[in-house]
Amino acid sequence: MRREINQHQKTVESLLKIEGEAQETIDAIVQCLRAGGKILICGNGGSAADSQHMAAELIGRFKRDREALPAIALTTDTSILTALGNDWGVETLFSRQIQALGSEGDILIAFSTSGSSPNILEACKSAREKKMRVIGFTGNRGEKLKTAADICLTVDSEDTPNIQEAHITLAHIICGKVEEKLFP
Repeated sequence: MRREINQHQKTVESLLKIEGEAQETIDAIVQCLRAGGKILICGNGGSAADSQHMAAELIGRFKRDREALPAIALTTDTSILTALGNDWGVETLFSRQIQALGSEGDILIAFSTSGSSPNILEACKSAREKKMRVIGFTGNRGEKLKTAADICLTVDSEDTPNIQEAHITLAHIICGKVEEKLFP
């Protein structure tokens, strides 16, 4: 257990290396929301759970009682997900939703520990076509997502559980800072 906690601590401490990218993410989200935009969020598996968690923090609240912020986890509607997966293939799970729901000035947040999930990369492509900003959350093997994103929060790890733990830590920090800026 000590080894796992030490590794987790090391991964979380490494987030200080991407403080600039985290601040850029906070500023982009605040700018988007102030302009009347919305945040669309996607991911697969554990990253789907992170997507839903982040959307819940924005719509509900993080630490302050405040008005809801527009955020949509593209991972939650089983009818849409199964229809798209069956009729168009799993690569379209998120891109088709972005085509329907995304608008210029919105933000796509894409979680992918590997940075190479085809449906995540297709989502980024659709977001770009809609003139949305793309923010990626990945691990240090995530070159494809780094290339597809405007801002990429890259966790210095190749271990999926550590990357996921760091992603939710980053998401919490970002939600807290967005809340502070929008509701001082």
